[in-house]
Amino acid sequence: MSTDWGRMEVEAIVVDYMDMLAAELQNKPYNKTSHRHALSAMLSHRSDGSIERKHQNISAILIELGYPYISGYKPLGNYQRLLFEVVSERLAMDQSLVQLVAASVEEPATLPKIKNILNRLDDPPLPPRSRDDDTSEPPRPAGNPAAARVNYLEREARNSSLGLAGELFVMSFERARLAHLGRKSLADRVEHISVTLGDGAGFDVRSFDADGKDRLIEVKTTAYGKSTPFFVSRNEVELSLERDSVFHVYRVFEFRKDPRFYTLKGAIERACKLAATQFIARVA
Repeated sequence: MSTDWGRMEVEAIVVDYMDMLAAELQNKPYNKTSHRHALSAMLSHRSDGSIERKHQNISAILIELGYPYISGYKPLGNYQRLLFEVVSERLAMDQSLVQLVAASVEEPATLPKIKNILNRLDDPPLPPRSRDDDTSEPPRPAGNPAAARVNYLEREARNSSLGLAGELFVMSFERARLAHLGRKSLADRVEHISVTLGDGAGFDVRSFDADGKDRLIEVKTTAYGKSTPFFVSRNEVELSLERDSVFHVYRVFEFRKDPRFYTLKGAIERACKLAATQFIARVA
């Protein structure tokens, strides 16, 4: 029997995923196992593992199109061309979901009350995996009429309320970390640089290591999952090279539900794959 997923199967799993995503965006409870069991009855003897991988493929496609994904389904690349097409078509048709996403990325944020803030540090995500039942190379979004004309992840990155709340969260962590290390005098000197000096400094928070050495922190905050890509400016990339030994990115994720973060130290171009998202155009 062929392992290829047919259009009816692909459409069924995409609809199911989008239903779960809509519930998540509205903070409505849902059960992934119940969804999977109901979906299995509509598919051609697909294993739980195969269904799980397809859900992860959908997450990867959504990120590619500039949409949030279900954080419980970590993105998995090398997805089926047909799956990309169906996800794109679904987004073009389902304006109610698009409106939920648009409202979600613009939603104001406040600093939540967090117990045991020192337990909020997590490991960075592993590099994206590429595995699927299907081996088709994914098409590029630019040629697809249903591809995102709005990158909602980039729009969320411009949400100043969310950005400020994430910076305050990181400042609270840094003060608690230094106090825990017995460096209360350094904790009192943690500075909100993006407020005192403005956004052009190339980092948001000035903190310290236990020995008093500077720790320059650029904070990137998302309400979505750990694997959501983030956006950096040329100024931030250049500063991370110039101040490689003291520069840190603190990537805050799932901020509205259960805020956690991971850190990347040193030059951004060494820690991350960078892709251009815009160009300067001059008349030729």
